[in-house]
Amino acid sequence: MSKVAIVFWSGTGNTQEMAQAIEKGAKAAGAETSLFEVESFDKGTLADYDGILFGCPAMGDEVLEEGTFEPFFAEVEGSLSGVPVALFGSYGWGGGAWMADWAARTKQAGAKLFSDGLAVENAPDADALAACEKLGRDFAASL
Repeated sequence: MSKVAIVFWSGTGNTQEMAQAIEKGAKAAGAETSLFEVESFDKGTLADYDGILFGCPAMGDEVLEEGTFEPFFAEVEGSLSGVPVALFGSYGWGGGAWMADWAARTKQAGAKLFSDGLAVENAPDADALAACEKLGRDFAASL
């Protein structure tokens, strides 16, 4: 059984809702999951997981949330080489360019990036939640 961590930051609840749907999908694929708001994730346990899903919405000028998530990610990205990683988050405008930048950054860190990231505009609807569950299932099955 694979161990999967889902680590996210959510300001309005959209990314949290995505994280919960991803967890549901990963569990359906037989993974042991742990869901963490970024502030409660112990960076020292990164190696305890077979794969990590990171979730953060686009903020401001299409960037990761700068107060909590960006410092966290900057700290862990040096430990992502060879680690299976998937990215997800929501955005309100701008077309989701932050996800492409984040995916490129994650690849550059040497992570085994699963897909190019799942970006959902605004609150996730039924189709977006189904895509989240699929991401969780497919990611867990790939481990």
